[in-house]
Amino acid sequence: MNILLSNDDGYYAKGIEMLSEALSVFADVTIVAPENNCSGASSSLTLKNPLRIRKFKDNGYYVNGTPSDCVFMALTRILENPPDLLVSGINHGANLGDDVLYSGTVGAAMGGRFMNMPCLALSITSLKPKHLETAVQVSSELIETHIEHLKLNPVLNINVPDIPYAELQGFAVTRLGQRAMPENNSQNQDAYGDDIHWVGPPPPPKNLDEGTDFHAINNNKVSITPLASDLTNYSQMQSIEEWGKLII
Repeated sequence: MNILLSNDDGYYAKGIEMLSEALSVFADVTIVAPENNCSGASSSLTLKNPLRIRKFKDNGYYVNGTPSDCVFMALTRILENPPDLLVSGINHGANLGDDVLYSGTVGAAMGGRFMNMPCLALSITSLKPKHLETAVQVSSELIETHIEHLKLNPVLNINVPDIPYAELQGFAVTRLGQRAMPENNSQNQDAYGDDIHWVGPPPPPKNLDEGTDFHAINNNKVSITPLASDLTNYSQMQSIEEWGKLII
């Protein structure tokens, strides 16, 4: 199996380093990851500045761009043949609910959506994980044992609780939940007395409804959510068409 491995935390991050080591036991792994941390980059591409590819080890490259840049460079410049699987992660921090709209981890996985291969976005639910080996083991087992069953080449968003492997309560196929509105209190002043603002950490979930990714993580289960790149709201098309007739 040939695996393209990327992330948004940077090529030096512990998550991608440990996952690469584990996957290399049974697959040929090529890392193409950002030079710097690109959390929150989503699926953005660098269009106005040149990109440079640097090799830091055998089958390991970093790019001075976004996660999506890295996947694009890998598929069009670096790899001679398309990989069998695209993996993004392991991200330090959850990508649940609305997070997928901003996540560079998910953005990298989405970068392979037009290729004939499964694309996985992998995250552990802590920014400073204590049990990163749990996510590594879960990821390795899923890829080595079950990836052949993914016939429809999906994009999967996978989140692993930051707990010991023995405490996991299984897996759940989930839908995206929702986060609450963030509090508007992340601001202070710089040395000149000017206001500065921080987006701040992700707010808590709006609810923990059964079937959501938040519910699965709250119950110590690995959450697996299939994602679609088509953002069309088909349920609204008829009403919008009727509305459109009034303004044309």
